[in-house]
Amino acid sequence: MKIGNGQQAVDNTKKIKLIVCAVCALLLIPCSSVPAQQPKKVPRIGFLMGGSSGRDSRVEAFRQGLHDLGYIEGKNIAIEWRFAEGQEAQVAPFVAELVHMRVDIIVTDGNQTTNVAKSETKTIPIVMASESDPVGMGTVASLARPDGNITGLSNLIEGLSAKRLEILTETLLGISRVAAIWNPENPQAVSSFEEEQIATRR
Repeated sequence: MKIGNGQQAVDNTKKIKLIVCAVCALLLIPCSSVPAQQPKKVPRIGFLMGGSSGRDSRVEAFRQGLHDLGYIEGKNIAIEWRFAEGQEAQVAPFVAELVHMRVDIIVTDGNQTTNVAKSETKTIPIVMASESDPVGMGTVASLARPDGNITGLSNLIEGLSAKRLEILTETLLGISRVAAIWNPENPQAVSSFEEEQIATRR
């Protein structure tokens, strides 16, 4: 269990570094055409998560990643933090608010936040920090060429639910019943549950 947790922490750190690099690369694009005599604009990032800031280590990791690249919040970069606290109804108003503020980039977490942001703006770059199946959900055309104003990372968890069930049955020989707890309003959970049902029939 300790090995697994350590690997997950390493993977999360790598993801955060990739996200920060993508954000910084996008922030540098508009700066290249600004005349030298113009006052330097402080880039503004809209950071939107469906969960809570107090329960997610990625928030501090995101700050640290920016800091490592020379971006310090409140000094040469501004971040508009928005957390839905698990309330899906809050996502759309938060996205509309960030779009109205004309942030330079919107960083999203999860299928819903990314798709809502996509529906609200076609011009502000969107960096998805964590999405299970952006192609299957219609968020992007493909992982190789997402097109539009969206880039970022995918968890690529398709097929893992069936594999977990397979490993469980091989480890605990003789089991005949398995309970699954899932959220029918979460497309990712629905897809995972369907995989498990197909796996049980096999």
